[in-house]
This record gives sequence, structure tokens and C-alpha cells, in this order.
Amino acid sequence: MSVTQQRREEPAAPSRDDPVVAGLSEVIGGPFGRRAAWPRRWWGPIRVALLVAVVVLAISYLADEPCRAAGWAGRADRSMWTSLCYSDVGFLYRERGFVDGLVAYRDSLLEYPVLTGAVMQVTAVAAAGLYDTFGGGGELPPAIAESVVFFDLTAVLMAVAALGVVVATARTVPRRPWDGLLVAASPLLLLSAYVNWDLLAVLATSLALLTWARGQPVVAGVLIGLGTAAKLYPVLLLGVLVLVALRSPERRSALRDAALAAAAAVVAWSAVNLPVAWWAPDGWREFFTFNVDRAADFGSTWFALELLAPDLMPDSVDDLVLVFAVVLLALIAALALTAPAPPRVAQLAFLAVAAFLLVNKVWSPQYSLWLLPLAVLARPRVRDLAVWQVAEAVYFVLVWRYLATLYDPASPLLTNDQYAAAIVLRIAGLLWLVVMVVRDIRRPEEDPVRRFLPRPPGSAEPRHRRGGVVPA
Repeated sequence: MSVTQQRREEPAAPSRDDPVVAGLSEVIGGPFGRRAAWPRRWWGPIRVALLVAVVVLAISYLADEPCRAAGWAGRADRSMWTSLCYSDVGFLYRERGFVDGLVAYRDSLLEYPVLTGAVMQVTAVAAAGLYDTFGGGGELPPAIAESVVFFDLTAVLMAVAALGVVVATARTVPRRPWDGLLVAASPLLLLSAYVNWDLLAVLATSLALLTWARGQPVVAGVLIGLGTAAKLYPVLLLGVLVLVALRSPERRSALRDAALAAAAAVVAWSAVNLPVAWWAPDGWREFFTFNVDRAADFGSTWFALELLAPDLMPDSVDDLVLVFAVVLLALIAALALTAPAPPRVAQLAFLAVAAFLLVNKVWSPQYSLWLLPLAVLARPRVRDLAVWQVAEAVYFVLVWRYLATLYDPASPLLTNDQYAAAIVLRIAGLLWLVVMVVRDIRRPEEDPVRRFLPRPPGSAEPRHRRGGVVPA
């Protein structure tokens, strides 16, 4: 291999590619030189990102210790909110009957998709077995101590999922492995990793993007189906793949791949869901009925509007959600079909999931993990990711203060207007990143990723190739 060819295949240097990193690199001697060769060391970009992720996840776990030590014993305990260590995990172990040995969907209703419920059920069985064998919990009552074991096991699973997301993100664009570090060092991962089970769907989505980029549409479809069986949002990727296929120079082959992915997704989702729907139909329907019947909830755009202008809001926002969702998705489709160059999968996926969150009836703090790998792949710029994540971090702090106020109104920590302002700030941070991604689509020459994608000889843009590499 010639020196020129070797350099062409070497990873992008963040200190040369990102203006913010370039400025910070002046402290240690400046950006990585254009003629410099990457040292062949064991500590490559992916291993560095994994190490950083392990540190971040460990700090996140230690930060939950105030709540963990108390076993998340009561929602009215202000310290749980003010210490920023709330997690659904311990509560749901007790409140959904796992501690009593009930089986999800059959013996108790569970408002989670089937794959997430299955993970919860298996983890609950393991937690009960470990507690019976080793005990523990100190002075905590048995049920609460057992829920702490359940949390610990869940935290291990979520940490493994997070590491998988880091690796998948680092490998989706082969010449940009350092992008995995943007996931690993994210404040969102630090704050939200163990709040719920969302990282299961985030991992499935990240792996789907990786396998699609490697020309494996069936595997990508299976992963999308499994992700949708864990959280609903990965199904949006199927529409994204169709839009990308419509802009492909090899449209017929690309549409065939998109159809294969969709078929595989349906089969995978059905394989997980149909047995439970037959076995426990009422329990299986709970996820759908719960989400249809719920009102505008914490974090959502609609909740902020209810706080700011309650007289203008209808009793149900379902019709508004549907109308705005259709409008936003139509705008994304129009953008994809009229862009000067075919948009990348990650760009459209980010916009689709962002639109879903902006119009959804609930926007829990950990939902922003859905966007993290998509945002990094769509717009890997430290400044823009920081603007979005700082807004998210501010919201994360304030939402718990608002909940502390609701559970103890005698000592308010945040007013309704202040909480509504926090939601607006969160929306503004996301819209900043949305605008940057839209600009990159409209001006492909400004896309920080596009120039690192493989291009067939004589082609100005990356092409879709069966069994090859497609735009990430």
C-alpha cells in the first residue's frame, strides 16, 4: 500500500476537521498535521471512546447512589428529585408487580412494548434469584432491597447497550471513528443512562444504521423491527430508507433494499409481538391504549402550551399531534426529494425522530438519548451538539425541581411559567441542531461528513450499491 493510499484511508482528525476542537488543540501544539501519519497503537479511536464511555457510565451510576441507598422508597421524598438521581427502574419493579412474582402482560398491565417488557421480566427473575441467594440491602425492607438489585442488573444492561451504541456510531462512517467519542462523552449519557430502558432501542437503531451503511438491508430491517418492539420511534427509519432510495442513482436496486428492510422489520416485530398478543391480548394492548389515552405530559410542547395558555388548548391534543406530525414528516420528505444532493440516512433519521419528539404528547428526559447517535452522525460538530445538549442539561435539572414542587407544593422550587420556559429552551436547543442539519442538506458542500464517504470513480456523490457502502 502506498503512503498516499494509506493516508487516504486513515481516520479524519477532529482537530483538523472541527473548528472548536482545532481551537482547543492549540493548547497542546495545534491541529494534527496534514502530512502526519496516524500512529499504529492499540489505543485507537474506538478504544479511547469506549474508555471514556466506561468512565461516564461509572460516574452516572455513582451519581445515583443517594437514591439507590434509599431504594427509591418514595416519590414524595424531595431529595430524590433534588439529587437528580431519579430512575423509573426501581419503582416499576415494585409498582408493576415484578417484586410479587407477577408475569408482565399476563398477570399485570405494563405500558411498555414487548421487547422492553421481556427484558424487564428476565431481569426481574434474575434479581429475585440473586436476592434470595445473597440477600443484601442492609436496613432496607426486602421489597425495596430487591428493587435495588433489579436496578443494578438493569444498569449493567444499559451500560453494555451504551457501549454498543458508541462502537456502532464510531464504525458507521469508517473514516470518522472519533465520532464515537461524541457519544461516549455526552452529558446526555451521563444524566440519563439509567433513568429507563431507552438505550435498548437506541442500540438497535444504531446497529441498524451501521448494517444499512454496510449494505445489509435484511439485517438492518431486523434491527429496526426489534428496536420498534422496544420503543416505537425506530419504525421511522423505514420511511427514511424509502426517501434515500428514491434519491439513489440506482433507484430500482435501492428501493428493493428498502423493501427488504421493511419486510424484515415486519417479520422481526411480529415474531416478538404476535406470541404475546395471542397469549395475553389485554396486556399486549396496554402500550397502545395507554399512549392513546394519555394527556399531554411532562416535557412535551403541548404541556408547555397548557402551562402558558391553558384557555387555548383543547381537552385532547390527539388531533393536533396527528396534524403536526403529518405536516413535519411531509416537510422532511419534500426536503429529501428536492435537496441538491441525496441526503444521508442519518440526517433524515435525525430530522424524523426530532419531529416525532417535538409533536409527541410526552417527552421524558431520557428520550433525548434517542437522538444522540443520530445527531452525532448527522452533524458531528462540537459547537452545535453542545448548544443542543446544554439546553437538554438545563432542562434535566429543572424538570426534577418542578416534580419536587408538585409532590411538595408547600415549598415550591419552580413555578409553572419557569418550567414552561425550560421546555421552550429545550425545544430551541433542538431546533438549533435541526436548522444546522437542514442547512447541510440544502448545502451539501457544508456537510462535515459527506467528504469522508467513499465515492466510486467518476461519481460526484456517494452511490447506493448492493453489498457495498451507502451514505450514512
